Amino acid sequence: MTTIKFDAKVLADVERAIRPHAADLFNDLGHHVMAIVEIASVERTEQGPDEEKDDAVKVRVVGIEIAGDEFTEEKLRQQAQTMYRQRTSGGTLDSVAS
Repeated sequence: MTTIKFDAKVLADVERAIRPHAADLFNDLGHHVMAIVEIASVERTEQGPDEEKDDAVKVRVVGIEIAGDEFTEEKLRQQAQTMYRQRTSGGTLDSVAS
């Protein structure tokens, strides 16, 4: 199995996209926003044959667009639900109906 690690570096474009939501996120811990996120692998660590650790990949958020209104947020939520069903329905009736 490969361990996933998130890189803490925040790119300028990503920071600019999140900036308008910073106050809401700060003022209301647990506040949620719907977003489309693009990630890229930026580093990998392969273990030697005698090591019992998993290989690891570090990913970084390289692009993000956050819903700016309730209509867009609902559309993204619906899309996320559709993607979740597709990802988890392998071998079920849902996979035939999709």
